[in-house]
Amino acid sequence: MSSVDAAGEEIPSPADGDIRRLTIGALPAWGAEYAQDLLGTLVAPADPFPCTFAVSAAKRNTLRFGFIDGLDDEAAWKQLPGILSAYLDQYKEISRDTSLVVFFRDEAPARGLTAYNERFWSILQYLHDEDEKPWPEGLPTDPEHHMWEFSFDGTEIFVVCNTPSHAERRSRHSPVFVITFQPRWVFEGLEPDSARGSAARRVIRTRLRRFDNVDPAPELGSYGDPENREWRQYFLPDNNDKPLTGCPFRGRRPERADDGRQPGH
Repeated sequence: MSSVDAAGEEIPSPADGDIRRLTIGALPAWGAEYAQDLLGTLVAPADPFPCTFAVSAAKRNTLRFGFIDGLDDEAAWKQLPGILSAYLDQYKEISRDTSLVVFFRDEAPARGLTAYNERFWSILQYLHDEDEKPWPEGLPTDPEHHMWEFSFDGTEIFVVCNTPSHAERRSRHSPVFVITFQPRWVFEGLEPDSARGSAARRVIRTRLRRFDNVDPAPELGSYGDPENREWRQYFLPDNNDKPLTGCPFRGRRPERADDGRQPGH
């Protein structure tokens, strides 16, 4: 089965073999269905997904997938550092439109957003604690600094979490818990003061208003803006009523340089 994009071109549905080719690490029996569901959402012509970069990546087969067999089982998480490291070794050879999407199997009933939020940050903390490379020199370790970003394997990474309990904010919904990793490199040339960056933000915000059942989250901002906090964009609430408070991430390494980094997103 296939769909047709806005230009009238047929987009074939991915076969299991295609998913296998795009997967880093093992592809479990439960995994292909969720990857296919995601790709179908990203290329659906009748309901355009807000992030045009994700749509482009889905069409060009430049997404990469990883699968973890247990959301609550830290023993299962041991596969994650290797999957992420393998992706970071190759992402620049794939495309600017690339991300690593990691699906977590969860046999428990869907939980509330608070529980999912706690699990998300525990996984990021686990990755940080298992990271064998030093925190990038000059990158602040305090999430409340406007130049902070998550880092792994010496690479700065923007992170997004989707869950089954996001309902109103459909752009953050997924039938299974998902974490997406985007190296900051993919945003080069899309700084807020650039023509491409400004245009992209306008298009994405417009599509967000059509796709979601709530207005774009006030947490959304541009990297380097003194008022922006990257961590607030990682796991968004389902509505705009309650602001996020306090990032639970704890960096274990001291900063090695002053805060004189140049903004950009």
